[in-house]
Amino acid sequence: MGPWLYARLRGSMTLPGKGSLFWKLLGLLALFGLLLATLHVDLSRLLLRSVSYLPEPTQELLRGYAREAEAAWLKEGTAGIARYLDELQKREQVWARVVDADHRPLTVRPLQRVEHQRMRFVRQLDARIGRRDGTPLFEIPFRSGQASLVMALPERLNPRRHLLIWEALLQRVVPACLALLLCILLYRLLISPLEMLRRQSVALSSGALGARVPGAIAGRKDELGELARAFNQMAERLEGALSFQRQLLRDMSHELRTPLCRLRVAAEQADEPTPLTRRLEKEVDLMERLIGDSLELAWLDTERPSLPLEPVDVPGLWDVIRENVCFETGWQPERLPCDLPGDCLVLGHLNGLAQAMENILRNAVRHCPEDGVVRLGGRRCGGHWHLWIDDQGPGVAEEDLSRILEPFTRLNAARPGGDGFGLGLSIARSMLRLQGGELWAENLRPGL
Repeated sequence: MGPWLYARLRGSMTLPGKGSLFWKLLGLLALFGLLLATLHVDLSRLLLRSVSYLPEPTQELLRGYAREAEAAWLKEGTAGIARYLDELQKREQVWARVVDADHRPLTVRPLQRVEHQRMRFVRQLDARIGRRDGTPLFEIPFRSGQASLVMALPERLNPRRHLLIWEALLQRVVPACLALLLCILLYRLLISPLEMLRRQSVALSSGALGARVPGAIAGRKDELGELARAFNQMAERLEGALSFQRQLLRDMSHELRTPLCRLRVAAEQADEPTPLTRRLEKEVDLMERLIGDSLELAWLDTERPSLPLEPVDVPGLWDVIRENVCFETGWQPERLPCDLPGDCLVLGHLNGLAQAMENILRNAVRHCPEDGVVRLGGRRCGGHWHLWIDDQGPGVAEEDLSRILEPFTRLNAARPGGDGFGLGLSIARSMLRLQGGELWAENLRPGL
């Protein structure tokens, strides 16, 4: 038990070939993971570094403020410094002072305690800005070197003012765009070829035997390419088989009817009818019916013709079919009642619907007991009509209900042709399916 399990596990771990979709998907997922890691690590680090220092234009602007303060000091002394600091505060809405080399203010207004504490964190223009949630103080020395301008960085000059937006772009928008790009690649790699296969399969199932998968997909070296080539081979074999079947049906239609016509002519040329000639004519009639029904059923299932649909008056159509059946069987019309309302209209093919209903009715009459009644009823279900034909026959075993709709199924036939050939209901079902309908059999429940 142990060696067998080991061999099975080893076999399940066999890697696919180099042209497999597995490696393409693995490459896409690895590239996606690498790009995400690059975003979160490398680009985030570059972004943080780029906003941790003042750009050169901002540094030059702050040096200009220092030169203006120095000019006011040289021109007007401490009064000029006080006037300039008031103007700078109104202009930039920031705290600013001019101090000497020992960080003592050059104005008459002394530093407050909080201002003294802030002065401990002053930094040069080329230093890091510091904490993200703080307002950094920068010291810009005068040209003379005797004093410096100390001021808080204006918010409009803070390189971190848009940091949250950039982080949102890097951590949310860009990964979402990468995921969208990955989905597009997966669509082109997997879903688009599968969608093409689905459309061609639907076309093939609807009767378009020339449906093929394009060479761009069939020429691939992966599993989808193999599937496309297998589909094309299957479609070619199916088209060939159906072409052969159509040719066979045409040949059978001619070759089988020709000897029957000869037999009928030979029987009719007899001088006097004999039991043998009458039996021959009867068997010829049965053979012609069998051949006609078989070829019609094969034609319906093979060609699946598109029948033009039109509104059909079902009660009026029942009257015509009932008249024909009564003429052939000797039944009274009262034994074939119609319980449908007069406005019962269905969208169908008149001749096809008539043939299907006539086949079902003849089958019901054949199995109806003496003095029985065959009734047409129905009800409207949304946009459709549910119609049924009830007879008073003995019913069918539940396991045989689906079989009676199959070709050549005769549950109570004493001999071939004696109770029909089992093709009428099959033809009726095929004819109704071509019109968008369905046919099934049910036993009438007691009390209904």
